[in-house]
Amino acid sequence: MQDAVHQAVAGVWRIESARIVAALARMVRDIGLAEELAQDALVAALESWPVDGIPDNRGAWLMTTAKNRALDRFRRDKSLADKLAQIGQDLEAQEALVVPDFSDSLDEHRSDGVADDLLRLIFTACHPLLSQEARVALTLKLLGGLSTEEIARAFLIPEATVAQRIVRAKKTLAQARVPFEVPRGPALQERLEAVLEVVYLIFNEGYTATSGDAWMRPALMDEALRLGRMLAELAPGEPEAHGLAALMELQASRAAARTGADGRPVLLADQDRSRWDRLLIRRGMTALRRAEALGRPSGPYALQAAIAACHAQAPSAAQTDWARIASLYAALGAITASPIVELNRAVAVSMAEGPEAALAIVDALRAERALQRYQWLPSVRGDLLARLGRHEEAREEFLRAAALTANDREKALLLERAQQAARR
Repeated sequence: MQDAVHQAVAGVWRIESARIVAALARMVRDIGLAEELAQDALVAALESWPVDGIPDNRGAWLMTTAKNRALDRFRRDKSLADKLAQIGQDLEAQEALVVPDFSDSLDEHRSDGVADDLLRLIFTACHPLLSQEARVALTLKLLGGLSTEEIARAFLIPEATVAQRIVRAKKTLAQARVPFEVPRGPALQERLEAVLEVVYLIFNEGYTATSGDAWMRPALMDEALRLGRMLAELAPGEPEAHGLAALMELQASRAAARTGADGRPVLLADQDRSRWDRLLIRRGMTALRRAEALGRPSGPYALQAAIAACHAQAPSAAQTDWARIASLYAALGAITASPIVELNRAVAVSMAEGPEAALAIVDALRAERALQRYQWLPSVRGDLLARLGRHEEAREEFLRAAALTANDREKALLLERAQQAARR
């Protein structure tokens, strides 16, 4: 019975914790206090449910309990009497016994609904006052429902480091009195970019782990997908929110084919496309169409999603529209000026026009400071040299790439390619 209760509590917490913290943060205007009150409700569930039984609407029970704890806190704290008066006018808070609406239908026009609370929370967690590392940790904690231990394990860093980042982040937001709101006007676009960046960073760490012995970290990919879908629903008028959702869905569709039975990485050209997830591809294409239907120029995520769509729609690597991919990368490079984008364009050019044309692009990138420690620069160059029959030079490039990576699976793949070049 105890195990069943713990599983029930853990399950509903992962699903509903973000909504509960968001609703509390709107009430108390303090993310740290909101999380503390939500945790109080979690403890109450662990104490009450084994005795009284698991409620039919678990999320509503947690929300009601958390809001009652917030009201109790205000009543006890005389210094917050003014806030209590304000909350006394809040019909939702006063009617704590009413079952909250946990419908998945999110109406962008509601001014104080669940959707707006979550949107406020994600924009606050990704505030520019915080470092990128702090934004990632706080976002995963508040919106992903991950524990400090889970975040530390996912990024292979000490739990104390993660805990410290989260504590400092909440303190920074409190000291700066950052308003719990969605920014308006130009500030919205500026902050949206930071939010999308954090979600995609989480996804990328799951898609290809920076270090360790795993090629991918599926739990992080899943959390990023969940956050991306949530953001697209919460901001339906923002094409880049749909673009990011599309990009992640399409890339995640390849996950099952990205490793072999032995766990070793399988590169895109060698993947069994019958193992690609057709449901994720359909979801990705739908999100991309939504982004394009808004009628605005494509941003970085929508352009990358369009590139991923070219791969998803091609029966094989050879039948891929590489010329279109190269042109999409050129458009992406025009708005990002990123040497990594130019490197990716070179790969597409190599498939559309041949390795010699691509090698000229790659050689021009060797002086780029941003790519000096980027393992995929020598890796791509090694591949081009191998295709041109310059096998010894290719071997040296693959060895150089292997020395730059901290991921064990990636290193093994690059060393294997170096050995293959040496045998030719």
